[in-house]
Amino acid sequence: MSNQPKHMRVLVGSQNPVKINAFKLTLERLFKQSIIDCVGVQAPSLVADQPMSESQTLLGAINRVTYCQAHHQADFYAAMEGGVDNFEYGPATFAYVVIADHQQQQVGRSANLPIPKSVHQALLEGEELGPLMDKLFGTANVKQKGGAIGLLTNDVESRTSVYIQALTLAMAPFLHPQRFN
Repeated sequence: MSNQPKHMRVLVGSQNPVKINAFKLTLERLFKQSIIDCVGVQAPSLVADQPMSESQTLLGAINRVTYCQAHHQADFYAAMEGGVDNFEYGPATFAYVVIADHQQQQVGRSANLPIPKSVHQALLEGEELGPLMDKLFGTANVKQKGGAIGLLTNDVESRTSVYIQALTLAMAPFLHPQRFN
């Protein structure tokens, strides 16, 4: 029996460094003895750049993972899709995460971050959340950094921290397959 660390090849359906890093960090925490080779690939969401409903956001994440599975070989595939919806308590942004291997696909979701009504209205008029937040806060390319989450929580949370939590929770069936099958 070898004490060599296991190499895991994992793909993220995005080239956004925040998303790639979030999945790599998640797996490093869960598989401490493994070497994680995490790569981002361009994968179409087939939904709007700024999904404006829960269903469209989930569909975007599923489409990205499905594309990765069809075009690449890996131990795990993941996608994170950020979206916005207007709930009965007000507008919010959130993300769906989808993780798959060769046997199963698992969906997870982040918590909601309330957004100002004025931001939601601008999104309804066709703006995208990242560039809109950059305009409001005088930042540049915030979507590849802490995102709206970082800006609206004074950097106590970030896109990375929220993705890591959602990804970690979505990994439960992969960590305990005997309990879920």
